[in-house]
Amino acid sequence: MRIRVEKELRDAFVQSCRAQDRHAADVLRDFMRAFTEKQLHGQGDLFFGSKEKQI
Repeated sequence: MRIRVEKELRDAFVQSCRAQDRHAADVLRDFMRAFTEKQLHGQGDLFFGSKEKQI
């Protein structure tokens, strides 16, 4: 899988991972597991907040 991310965001993410002595790929895999688990249990809005319909 390849994704395009702004250089500043990528650099900040990698730096944050290094500060926690973790590989960026491991952090992304953990996020993907948590995200898909939340989706399976109908809690996907926990990551993005609830969206209210505008009139």
